[in-house]
Amino acid sequence: MKSYDAIVIGAGHNGLANAAFLAKAGLDVLVVEKNDYIGGATVSRELHEGWQYSNCSYVCSLFRPEIYQALDLGRHGLEVVPLQGGVTFKQNGDYYGNYHQPAIRRREIARHSKRDADAAIRFDADLMKWCRLIRGFLLRTPPDPASFKIRDAMEFASLLKSFYSLSESQIYEFIRFFTMSIAEYLEEYFESDVILAHFSGGSIIGTGLGVYSPGTAYVLLHHAMGDIDGNVGSWGFARGGMGSIAKAIASALQSYGGNIRTGAEVQEIKVRGRKARGVVLKSGEEISARVVVSNLDAKRTFLGIMNPKDLPEYVIRRAENFKIRGSSGKLNIALDGMPDFPALEKGSPLTLGHMHFTDTLERLERAYDDWKDDRWSADPYVDLVIPSQYDPTLAPAGKHMVSVFVQYCPVEAEGGWTEEKREAFGATVIDQIANYSPNFKDLILHVEIRTPSEIEAETGLTGGNIFQGELTLDQLMFNRPFPGYAQYRGPVKNMYMCGSSTHPGGGVMGAPGTNAAREILRDLGKVNTTPEDFGDD
Repeated sequence: MKSYDAIVIGAGHNGLANAAFLAKAGLDVLVVEKNDYIGGATVSRELHEGWQYSNCSYVCSLFRPEIYQALDLGRHGLEVVPLQGGVTFKQNGDYYGNYHQPAIRRREIARHSKRDADAAIRFDADLMKWCRLIRGFLLRTPPDPASFKIRDAMEFASLLKSFYSLSESQIYEFIRFFTMSIAEYLEEYFESDVILAHFSGGSIIGTGLGVYSPGTAYVLLHHAMGDIDGNVGSWGFARGGMGSIAKAIASALQSYGGNIRTGAEVQEIKVRGRKARGVVLKSGEEISARVVVSNLDAKRTFLGIMNPKDLPEYVIRRAENFKIRGSSGKLNIALDGMPDFPALEKGSPLTLGHMHFTDTLERLERAYDDWKDDRWSADPYVDLVIPSQYDPTLAPAGKHMVSVFVQYCPVEAEGGWTEEKREAFGATVIDQIANYSPNFKDLILHVEIRTPSEIEAETGLTGGNIFQGELTLDQLMFNRPFPGYAQYRGPVKNMYMCGSSTHPGGGVMGAPGTNAAREILRDLGKVNTTPEDFGDD
């Protein structure tokens, strides 16, 4: 029976990135995936004839350019088109347009509040300052605060060095930032309801928290720290849909001699003598390896595919208490043409970006209140994009593909999900959009509706949580997934984790998989081929 140097469980983008860097270093690597296709949540699928849906993740920003370059993903077909503009519609028929051009954006903010136009300059500068500071930590392994190892001490020294340029008041402000709600944070800058609502959205996407919940300010930063073509905070569409990212990484992996097996769900990680020795598939087949890497979330890894006898009681208890609440739904819609938005001029560039329909913090918080009662939001927060405006490969000529991310939707609706309830959830979202686009319903050719339950069943994300765990202070850096296991190594020798349950967290970033590969190669005494220590951006 063939034995591998490394087996990676799960062909999501982090698992593929991890495997690609291991293979690039000369290891014989196998990726095993339960589905008959790769990508996990980073996938493109033809679920309606002629339309390619990015049916889970839908926009690209966080994916690290260092990884793109190190794996030469351009040569493997990955192309990201920058997304421009954005809009939040108001109930009174007006809107806030988040134009791409700074001068026009400033005039638009001033249309709603002259004070906010000045405050936006300060807000942008402060946010980018924190983004640049945090970005320096993304491709680094968190230091263990309880360790006396030289490497951990040096890493702490490196972290402290990053703060030398900050004043005393800025350091206090940075620490405060991690514990604040997004509403409190933004209200220190802005007064206009629609401006507050527009900038709050990024703080609740994928999060089981509301705009007034402590810790949501950081989630906004997490979404803002990416870049496209060197433009920090920019977003983009992967040509061919988000599955193009997984496809390009898989191509790089295979170019280095790595292998992928689909339809191969793992039953258990084999452990003998306190060492991981390989995996047992659901089919009963056993595959041996020197190293086993789990791209699954912390709950599925420690409570699902590991035998409790092989784990310390502390790890089991921590995994059980790991916060990983699903709160997001998704609709993918095939349209017969471009919908009209009467508030905007025909052909407005604002339709090229994110479109939102919630114009006050109160409405956002009420949407969260519904979720807390195990109901989908009656007035949901919707993030709608139409990537087929940029990418003609997603839909037939003259048609469009619409991706709709929805906050909030419970893992289990009150009384349990039924097909009727799932359809009612989808109808609520479509009604929300139709309030601002009267011909939207008439253009619909097909709708795919996904609650957290569907997302979990397909991707293996516990509770449909898109980040593999909440991005709160108690689950960040050396606390992710929990203390003592934040450096990608598992509780048994030769077992590692590389998914978004590890630092630096969720999103289509590739950093957890890359960082884990670096630690594996270090433990194996291999030449490091992963990007690391790029310094501040």
